[in-house]
Amino acid sequence: MAVRTRREFLQSSLKSVVALGTAGAMAKFGEMSALASTGTGYQALVCIFLAGGNDGHNTVIPISTAQQNYSLYQQGRQGLALAQASLLPIANGNDVYGLHPSLVEIQKLYTSGKAAVLANVGNLVAPVTRAGFASNNSALVPSALFSHSDQSSQWQSAIPNGIATTGWGGRITDMMQSQNAGAQFPPITTTSSCGLFCTGAQTFPATVPPPPVGTTSGTGMATINVVQNSPAAAAGMQQLLTFDNGLQLVQAGNSIVTRANTYANTMTGLLANVKLQTAFPAGNPLAAQLQTVAQVMSVRNQLGLTRQIFFCQLGSFDTHSGQLETQVALLQQLSQAVSAFYTATQELAIDQNVTTFTASEFGRTLTPSGTDGSDHAWGSHHFILGSGVQGGKFFGTFPSLVPGSDNDANTRGTLIPTTAIAQYGATLAEWFGVSAASLPTIFPNVANFASPTLSFMG
Repeated sequence: MAVRTRREFLQSSLKSVVALGTAGAMAKFGEMSALASTGTGYQALVCIFLAGGNDGHNTVIPISTAQQNYSLYQQGRQGLALAQASLLPIANGNDVYGLHPSLVEIQKLYTSGKAAVLANVGNLVAPVTRAGFASNNSALVPSALFSHSDQSSQWQSAIPNGIATTGWGGRITDMMQSQNAGAQFPPITTTSSCGLFCTGAQTFPATVPPPPVGTTSGTGMATINVVQNSPAAAAGMQQLLTFDNGLQLVQAGNSIVTRANTYANTMTGLLANVKLQTAFPAGNPLAAQLQTVAQVMSVRNQLGLTRQIFFCQLGSFDTHSGQLETQVALLQQLSQAVSAFYTATQELAIDQNVTTFTASEFGRTLTPSGTDGSDHAWGSHHFILGSGVQGGKFFGTFPSLVPGSDNDANTRGTLIPTTAIAQYGATLAEWFGVSAASLPTIFPNVANFASPTLSFMG
């Protein structure tokens, strides 16, 4: 067996614990926040980030409403228009809309009152009109619009006109630390790579990888290869981690590895015996992530957690070409995954306590790019799901689909958002237990809007 240096040994160990604690020291769980509300009971938020910019125009489509109809959509969409007969009808009062034909399960959740639509939401500093956007006023318009990296960061930070070092998921968990005092695991968990959303000033995420795609079982935790497969290696690692060499940077690194090792062992042991009855669809990467989320939720009491936030991600929504066929598969994965996850929350008797919501860096243009794709745009439509949601309704303002209208930033159906991410997130945060007075701490621009929160939560 080859002799390994201490650096190689620690690098291997760090990889094997799957970056539990990657961002630095974990949250100071016992700290109290005077700004948090005093709510009790379990609650969880699950963010599903549709990376690449999901095309909302073909996700939620007007069929017959007081303001517009299918023919306006068809004229604007041109070769990207979905056939009206293929749409899955849903009602919003007297208005009739259609969901993409792949969203069969989300249609059922909507009609049963377990899912809602938030129309035309996006990055906003403050309410802005078409004229305001044309003026290129940096005080009103988010910076670097239409850029994947910038808009992903802005979506996840809820800071559209500055440099952010934390995300609104992390800031919420910072605020709610008193609800998780004494917890044995971080309150925010990612099953995928998470950007700013998961990072707070004091709170950092744990990474819990899903089981391999194609399976319908598994603990959702990767094994700690160095420790579990070799007692001698485990003993050697422990000696390295506890050896005081007087170097503060090395000691800090050792502390991170030790903490991550502890978290990984704790979670692996707890999840080993978790057996959910809910069947999650095989071959679906988002379903695998949500299966893992449900498993982690099932051991919440053992972990001492009463508030949890999760981040999942489904990619490949950057549809500059091949949009029609690409969206068929991706939206089917989304629909089937969230349906199975909702069933799992019912199995765990926490469906009233778990709210799932979609996000994406931006929407896409109404008019096509070329013949079979669309370009980066701005506002889009999103879903909120769970038994605590005011389901079977639309919230926000559905935009005009006439190119060049007051809702269009140019002439291509680039929607100017009518609801801000700050309002979207503030509504979820307040349901989660953050006091109304504390919302501006998490969402600095929320006071710029006449209604800081919306009414989609019960």
